[in-house]
Amino acid sequence: MNKLHSSQQLLFSLFLIVIFLFSCDSIEDKKGRFLLKGNNKMLENDYEGAIDFYNEAIDLDPEFADAFYNRGISNLRMAKLDQAINDFSKALEIDQANYDARYQRALTYLDNGENYKSLADADRLIANSPQNYKGYFIRGLAQEALTNYSQALAAFKNAIELESKVTDLYVNRATIYYYLEDYHMAEEDLKTAEKINPNEANIYNLRSLIAFENGNYSTALSWVQKAIDLNSGQAYFYNNRGLYYLFNGELEKGIEDINFSLKQNSKNLYALRNKGIYYYFKENKTLAQKYLSEVHQKDPSIKLTQQYLELAQTL
Repeated sequence: MNKLHSSQQLLFSLFLIVIFLFSCDSIEDKKGRFLLKGNNKMLENDYEGAIDFYNEAIDLDPEFADAFYNRGISNLRMAKLDQAINDFSKALEIDQANYDARYQRALTYLDNGENYKSLADADRLIANSPQNYKGYFIRGLAQEALTNYSQALAAFKNAIELESKVTDLYVNRATIYYYLEDYHMAEEDLKTAEKINPNEANIYNLRSLIAFENGNYSTALSWVQKAIDLNSGQAYFYNNRGLYYLFNGELEKGIEDINFSLKQNSKNLYALRNKGIYYYFKENKTLAQKYLSEVHQKDPSIKLTQQYLELAQTL
């Protein structure tokens, strides 16, 4: 047999082996590889690329709960809230006991303004796993969004009793105390939170809000600057700094921060309120009334709105 013929036989044999190996490749193996590739894309912050791989996995197995869950996380990180909710819901249709899917759906419902649906998921989380603090945490957030502050306090208290070393629990309970104008209790919770994690930016942002309420504008600016130094990606920190600048007499610095915040979220009523206050200070009656009236119509409970709307009418 000549060498050419031997080589052809070898290549043919290798070809048959490759075909055999691929034919033995199960759907479980294939979908697992697509899931892994999607997870790697997520680690690279390539969420569109991740979704492409999760779609491939779902095409192979339409009941692949992990792929729906991970696709939901990718959609959530791209702020595609409706798509994320749909994915988490599909994961729950496949597996009602999927705790992580229900937890993430509850959080996403909150981000999407669907507070009662979030509360329903929180109740289910607590019923399914009463020793897990996360269900009470979600309940507290949902009750806070619904302005049921006593229920929110009770929920955060339950969560802290189950897990006393989670910074967010103390910060969120401090936020409720802030709403109730119990600044002493708010500060006590913030002290505890700072001991657990001194690098949590929300601690200092909330301290800035308390300082502002007490009329200490320079102190408020110092606290919110610390929050920004720790986490420069939160638009509402800049909005708060903008408000403090306004009351500190630094109007142009203030409107720069407020506009920056609005670029991140054009529907932020607090930023729109602050813009109205800016125009009041600039004695621009038309624009002050425009922004303050819009906010008052949508949520008259937001502090300072009614006060500055009435002041704007006297310009």
